[in-house]
Amino acid sequence: MEELEHTCPHPRTTLTEPAIFAKETSCDCRAPHERLTINQACKGTPVDRPVRVYADGIFDLFHSGHARALMQAKNLFPNTYLIVGVCSDELTHKYKGFTVMDESERYEALRHCRYVDEVVRDAPWTLSPDFLGKHKIDFVAHDDIPYSSAGSEDVYKHIKEAGMFVPTQRTEGISTSDLITRIVRDYDVYARRNLQRGYTAKELNVSYINEKKYRLQNQVDRMKEKVRTVEEKSKHFVYRVEEKSHDLIQKWEEKSREFIGNFLELFGPDGTWKQVFQERSGRMISYALSPRSSPCNSPPREHSPLRSPSPPSPSARWHSARPSPPASPKGASASISSMSEGDEDEK
Repeated sequence: MEELEHTCPHPRTTLTEPAIFAKETSCDCRAPHERLTINQACKGTPVDRPVRVYADGIFDLFHSGHARALMQAKNLFPNTYLIVGVCSDELTHKYKGFTVMDESERYEALRHCRYVDEVVRDAPWTLSPDFLGKHKIDFVAHDDIPYSSAGSEDVYKHIKEAGMFVPTQRTEGISTSDLITRIVRDYDVYARRNLQRGYTAKELNVSYINEKKYRLQNQVDRMKEKVRTVEEKSKHFVYRVEEKSHDLIQKWEEKSREFIGNFLELFGPDGTWKQVFQERSGRMISYALSPRSSPCNSPPREHSPLRSPSPPSPSARWHSARPSPPASPKGASASISSMSEGDEDEK
């Protein structure tokens, strides 16, 4: 008998493209699908095919809690092919309630999650044996909390009894219901934000009075923001002024200390100016007490007895013989008296 090889799709090795959508027949492999046990899957499974793990949900407002659950499902076994089923809007509105995102948006959100290899659209609310066989599912991954819905205390009860259930851990503090609760609680804030961003009151289903109220509140908030901005700028300006004034005062103090130091060094009790003054005073006193002597380089004029002076010229004799006119009558009388005395000497 000819043995047929498995041609099951393998997990994605690159993340350049989104996950594929499942066809009517998810796996076209002609080889018979033998469901694996937990022990076989943990040991590595047959080399020719991966472990096919299925996880389903609504995945409305896809968040980190969803991604973390899918990450756990992907890492359950060494070689895992993760199939994710997403319920349609019709089933979700019937059994759980209205969604924020429609089914096409939720499908696309799952396709672009890195842990997902394949997405099943319009997934069933309760997993039937036919569905499990058609998609050749080995295990179903979900949190272990009983999920009561559609008249059942736990929709995964028969999966657990068949030994196909693998539990994952929920992420506390984040869920779709929590996100919706935040939006409802802060409805006015989000309505005002979207009005400010250009949405109309009709698009937001806001009445005329509420629209005016929200717009007025937006204006008040803008004014508050401007006042806050001005206060921050003024505080920053005052801080800069104080910082600059402190620097100027510090520089002035340094310059003043330098000036005082230079002044004391020059005019202080032991300053340079006193020393200069004392030196100059000492030189002046010593000069007054012992004046300088005549220069000795010019020889004294002496008349030699052996040499007679040269006779004066006639003009010089005439000028010397000619008496100079007296400057005043007293001078004239003085000159006359001197001449008479000279005549007496000659006699």
